[in-house]
Amino acid sequence: MNTKNLTDKLERKKVKRTARKKAAPKAKRAAGVARGSQKKKIRHQAQGQRKR
Repeated sequence: MNTKNLTDKLERKKVKRTARKKAAPKAKRAAGVARGSQKKKIRHQAQGQRKR
C-alpha cells in the first residue's frame, strides 16, 4: 500500500481503506503478553541492565 505518489488526500484515504479491508486479519495478542501501559513499571534501573 504505497500511497507516496498520490497527492489528493481523499484519494489516498480511499486507497488505504480498501487495502485495510483486503488485508488478512491480525492475530490476537497472546494471553501472557501485556500491552505497554499494562507492563510492570520499574522505579530505578542501573545502567546496562534490561528494563524488564
